[in-house]
Amino acid sequence: MEGKFNFQPRIFTALKGYSKTTFLADFKSGMIVVIVALPLAIAFAIASGVSPEKGLITAIIGGIIVSFLGGTSLQISGPTGAFIVTVYGIVQKFGFEGLAIATVMSGVMLFIMGVCRLGTVIKFIPYPIVVGFTSGIALSIFTSQMKDFFGLTMAAVPADFISKWIAYAGAIDTINPWSVAFAVSSIILVAYTPRITTKLPGSLIAILVLTAVAYVLRNYIGITSIDTIADHFVISGSLPSFTGFDISMEKINQLITPAFSMALLGAIVSLLSATVADGVTGEKHNSNMELIALGTANMVVPFFGGIPVTGAIARTLTNIKNGGKTPISGIVQSLGLLLLLLFLGPFTKHIPMACLAGVLVVVSYNMSDWRTFVSLVKNQKSAGAVLISTFLLTVIFDLSIAIEVGLLLSMLIFMRRISETTKVSVTTNEIDLSKEHGAFPDDEKIIIPEGVEVYEIDGPFFFGVASKFGECMKNIGEISMVRIIRMRKVPFIDSTGLHNLETFFRMSEAKGIHIIFSGVNDSVHESIAKSKFYNMVKEENICNNINEAIAKAAELVEKRKRQGGK
Repeated sequence: MEGKFNFQPRIFTALKGYSKTTFLADFKSGMIVVIVALPLAIAFAIASGVSPEKGLITAIIGGIIVSFLGGTSLQISGPTGAFIVTVYGIVQKFGFEGLAIATVMSGVMLFIMGVCRLGTVIKFIPYPIVVGFTSGIALSIFTSQMKDFFGLTMAAVPADFISKWIAYAGAIDTINPWSVAFAVSSIILVAYTPRITTKLPGSLIAILVLTAVAYVLRNYIGITSIDTIADHFVISGSLPSFTGFDISMEKINQLITPAFSMALLGAIVSLLSATVADGVTGEKHNSNMELIALGTANMVVPFFGGIPVTGAIARTLTNIKNGGKTPISGIVQSLGLLLLLLFLGPFTKHIPMACLAGVLVVVSYNMSDWRTFVSLVKNQKSAGAVLISTFLLTVIFDLSIAIEVGLLLSMLIFMRRISETTKVSVTTNEIDLSKEHGAFPDDEKIIIPEGVEVYEIDGPFFFGVASKFGECMKNIGEISMVRIIRMRKVPFIDSTGLHNLETFFRMSEAKGIHIIFSGVNDSVHESIAKSKFYNMVKEENICNNINEAIAKAAELVEKRKRQGGK
């Protein structure tokens, strides 16, 4: 349950009544996911600026931890394309040790988010922000692959978007036709394999076929200009070993911002994947438990040479579609990848870099969700503004800045819309209750006594609408003896709203005008009761409805007249 925090991994529930039939279904599904995960783990690691086996280590260790501790039944976790840009930037600036420290820090943050039950809060991040940074990451992934796609001869590729394209332009005369041929062939195979068979992923077919072709061309025909993984990395086919690293306050201060970006991104991507899985399976995941599992994985994986772990939508859906039943399928997937690392790891050195570039170009295209992007920009101006801002900031600057600015813009737009729905009005003659559906008889009207004004606040009364109330106060006259503030349509009030009411009360009191509140709901009444303003207004001046308030106001006016007051 989301309301009460339940520290119970989904696997404990799933293993009750676990049978041989269920295990066989999990085993079959897990092994099929291995086929999908293998090429992606390698490609994501290389694109992130680290060696291929680090992607496999991430999928193995991270996958086991999240499956064992997570709050979903069929989530598959490991390295994903969403982290490529952030990880690459950290590696370029701080090295792999810096990445390891940032990943551990993000894991701590995720763990705390889960313990503090923030899983449901993260789901409320506006959709345009998600589309904006996802599309931005997609474009950044596409950009990062141009060196290998075209086989450009150049120094280290810069980390930022604009510098990359400037560097590519400077090396355009070094285009390698063989690289282009392998990259284009890879895209074609990935795109068209599903039309022939859906049992094997196009990325695996592309890697197997093109690796075999590259091996023959390099070793039997003498074409040595085909760049492979072995030209850049030494592949380790051994069990991952524990490695420590130095953590200091200086490094923590330097890495706190990228670590927070990774934590927030990991939470969004993983819970989005879990939500998609719920839509297919009909289950309901425990988002807080999922964050705890994800945090634990990211605290552990770096010590074994891994990179950030998060939920993977494509692999999760593959698990579901192939009959996975419980988190055991995710553990099977990880163990299958471990066997491949141990026995087939050294053979990955023959994979052409251009082939992986082609696979990632397809990944970036699928990730871009350009149709949704265009639809939001065309049909919703405010959403389009948030989306484009988030997109551009992700591409040109940094993901953390993009999310922060996107959230700020979304909040400002939300406040503007809410403030537009809140109205403040003044009535001095009569109140037509026939327009207030169901509350009063259809023909009832209330005549407002002479010397009484009724102010009605219709909508939330918070800092976003303070200016409206302030303008209304500037225009008030000085002829009334009693002012009724009708709040039946105020669902909530914040400290700024209370401050405005207090100011209004003081202004009125200074002129000898009495204040009465009408129709205050329980939550607003509670807010008033907790404030110092409550001692000024007093409980007897808070009426249940407008009839009661008018009667009290009429009584006060008569009393003032008898006493000779205005």
